[in-house]
Amino acid sequence: MLNPNNYKASVCRLLILACLPLLLFTSCSSSKNNKKLRIGDVAPPFTALDLQGQKIILNAYIGKPVVLRFFYPNCRYCRADTAVFNQYYREFKDQGLLIVYLDTAARGEDLQKFVDDLKIKFPVISDARKEVADKYRVNLVPQTIVLSPQHRILAAILGGVSREQLDSLLGKFLVKKQ
Repeated sequence: MLNPNNYKASVCRLLILACLPLLLFTSCSSSKNNKKLRIGDVAPPFTALDLQGQKIILNAYIGKPVVLRFFYPNCRYCRADTAVFNQYYREFKDQGLLIVYLDTAARGEDLQKFVDDLKIKFPVISDARKEVADKYRVNLVPQTIVLSPQHRILAAILGGVSREQLDSLLGKFLVKKQ
């Protein structure tokens, strides 16, 4: 005789397995432009205002490496690794490194509190309408897109980011101070 608890668990597992491909397909094809971005592709240009009202024009930074971090303020990974981004920016901003945080959740006061609490000095953009996120096909956050000085996509990192990862991707473009 079948145990009802085992039967329910088995049905739940089957439903989850059946729905997983649908979820993946939906998340991959939900952006307005369905062309997939790949490592080596030229990054889509964008213009947006940061929280201080400064216009950030990606194409103005051609010739300089760029890190785009799509996040939301209550994300534990985002809080945990912002210190890495802060340090990296302090160390390499004079060499032209641009780091931009793009909030995809539109939380107003929460966003400003996040910036203030973590002492972020690089541009932070509210991308509540996901205009930039859609260009980069970002459906899950946190996600970090690393661009070469020629604005070719070097990596798309889902989740937390370490200093070692940034060094590995950008080290050849930036000179460490002795």
